Formats: sequence, structure tokens, C-alpha cells
Amino acid sequence: MNKLWQYLLAAILILAIVGGAFAGGFALGYVAHRAGTAAVAPTSAPPTVGPGTPTPTESPQDLWHPFWQAWELLHKYYVRPLDDKKLVQGAIRGMYAATGDPHTSYMSPEEYEQANIALEGEYEGIGAWVDTSGDYVTIVSPMKGSPAEKAGLQPGDKIIAVDGQDVTGINPDLVVKKVLGPAGTKVRLTIKRDDQKPFDVVITRAKIKIPSVEGKMRDDGVAYVQLSTFGERTSEELRSTLKKLMAKHPKGLILDLRNNGGGYLSTAIDVASEFLPKGKVVLYEEYKDGTRRAYKSEGNGLATNIPMVILVNEGTASASEIVSGAMQDYGRALLVGVTTYGKGSVQNWIPLDDNAGAVRITIALWLTPKGRQISGKGLKPDVEVKLTKEDIKAKRDPQLDKAVELILQGKAPSGVK
Repeated sequence: MNKLWQYLLAAILILAIVGGAFAGGFALGYVAHRAGTAAVAPTSAPPTVGPGTPTPTESPQDLWHPFWQAWELLHKYYVRPLDDKKLVQGAIRGMYAATGDPHTSYMSPEEYEQANIALEGEYEGIGAWVDTSGDYVTIVSPMKGSPAEKAGLQPGDKIIAVDGQDVTGINPDLVVKKVLGPAGTKVRLTIKRDDQKPFDVVITRAKIKIPSVEGKMRDDGVAYVQLSTFGERTSEELRSTLKKLMAKHPKGLILDLRNNGGGYLSTAIDVASEFLPKGKVVLYEEYKDGTRRAYKSEGNGLATNIPMVILVNEGTASASEIVSGAMQDYGRALLVGVTTYGKGSVQNWIPLDDNAGAVRITIALWLTPKGRQISGKGLKPDVEVKLTKEDIKAKRDPQLDKAVELILQGKAPSGVK
């Protein structure tokens, strides 16, 4: 269970980040807030113009006049040299922020690259979950078997220099890019750990594969599957894991979606299809003109008739909530834990020309099969069980313990009602 405790520790370390826009979580290659990198990315963009689209009351020339006036004044009077590219990026970022929607935003080229790595599941670097929300890149947890783990990096370590260059005052996202590099090359990191004197660690970069699914058969006969994201490889990894576990005839199945911030919509449908009969609505997308589109389970699921519990918490978001909401609506599984994040919207990621980054735009709201819209509310678990810092420190997991108890006592549903 060492991996589980690393995961839970990471959850505590990034809890303050999770409440934000779910825009990242770097694995020194894997986006730093880990919580819902792409939000839910649709396979194709539905109509984004419809009734209710506002009509500008001013001409484009009048609307843009204050912007260009401010631009000219800044260039005329500002005391230091200006980087026009950064100014343009800042203007785009501000425009998208003005929507008031934290999930509609601009991503710089670096941020966009990192976000894609998260869902692709493979990159070249040192292999560590990191937090880039502070002044320095901070290690959340080294990946199992990674160069970072072999070098002895620990949760809480701060990277204060890269290859001898002090990174104080440098955007942590850019520092991440310095740490990334071709497999086989070396990078020297200066680490600040607690109150110790800073020290150097030389790490040889490697090709890192980020598993999005991990599973095991517990000694009590209950199968345990943990999903960390809904990426490109998740569907294949989950099916492979379920084949191995179901062959051992488990008494029940626990799906751990705690601190899983989501990913691709298509992957969410694939995951739900492993547990639901064919043709069941997994979610509805509702567009700005009021129309809806239904997404249904695809059939051939490997675990449609087994007692099941899903673990959720405040970091369970987006695609994770889609799966959890559908399973709860159909009575297919019990949700155990605490109320989920409440991200009930769908984003489309659109790269800008000339490698200028990308924008992500909320194009729809999504609803559970019973028509529940969870934005700002989340999913309330069927059985509420809290996990405290004291539990983590003592290596207790009352949420997991409760899930096992429900299965062994025959209280977990084994199929759709």
C-alpha cells in the first residue's frame, strides 16, 4: 500500500491548489495541480453559438480604443523595457479571466505543453509530482521507480537552483521546463529541505511513463483499482487491469477516484462502460442554445455485475464526477468519502497559431443521467467518511476501510437497479 500512502500524502500537500481552476499538476512533465488538467475535453466541439449570444452595442473600433490607448501609454511612459509577446499573452489571459469562469482561460506555450503531457502519459524528465503554485517548484511525491525516487527526493523538497542557476523569482512553470530534458542527460538540482542546508542532487533524466491505473487484489479478496487521471492510455490500462483482477473472482471492487481531476470525455465514457450495461446514458451535455446531447455506455464491460464502491473526495472532479454521478444515479455503486469538487462543465482546448499557446473555453454544461447539474455543489457521497491529516500521518485510511466493510457485509450494489 506504499503507493496509496504516497498518493494520499500528495493529496494533503496539494489540497490548497485543488480548490482552484484545476488547470494543472506537473509530474516534472505532469501538470502540477494534478487535478483536472484538461477538464473534460470533448471529442468534437458542439455548436457554440446560439440563442442568447450577445450583440455588441459598440463598433469594434470604439470597443478597442481604450485597449490601444492603454498600450500606447504603457510603451510611452513605462520606465523599463517591455516584452510585447508577454503583454499580448497577458491581455489574452485577462480577457478570458473576465468571463468569470475559472475553467475558461489562456495557457502559455509552456502550460499547454505540460497539460498535454499529463494526458498523453509519457514524457522525458526526472519523474516526480510537483507543485508550481508557490515561489519554488516543490516536490509533492517522486514517482515509483523514477530517477527522482532513486536520487532520494522527498515530498516538500524545494528546487532552488537548476544546473547552478538560482531560480529565485523565476516562474516555477519555466523552472519545470529547465528540469525536463532528453532521456540520458543529467540535471543538477539544488534542493532546500526543511531547515537543512541546501544540497545538490545530480539526476539522469529518463523516459517516464505515467501509469493512470493501478490495481491489486487485497488479502481479504476485494479488488482495488486506483485511477489518477482520464488520459489517452487510461481506457486500455483499466481494461488490462480489470481482466487480471476479475480472473481472480474478487468478492467486490473498489474504484478509487480520490484526487482524480478528470481528463478526456471519451475516456470517461470508456471507464463507465466497464461497469454499466450497454446503452445507459452516462451524461448529457447541455449547450448555450438549450439543446442536449446524450453520451451512452458502449457495452462489453468487464465488471458490470460485481459489488462495487467508489471512493471520492474534494479532489474528485470533472470526468471523475461524470463516472461517479452515473454510477450513483443508477445505483450501480455506493460513493464513499466526502463531497466532490463540483465541476459540471465541459471545456474545449484550442491551440493558437504559431505555437502561441492555447485557450480552453467552456462550451457546455453536463448533467448526470437523472439530470443533476453539479457545478459548485459536487456529488454527495452515499456514505460520508472523512480522512484527516492525523489519519494520513498514522497511515490510516478510514474511507478505504469503510468501502471494504460495505463489500464484505454485502451492502454494496452488484448491478444496475
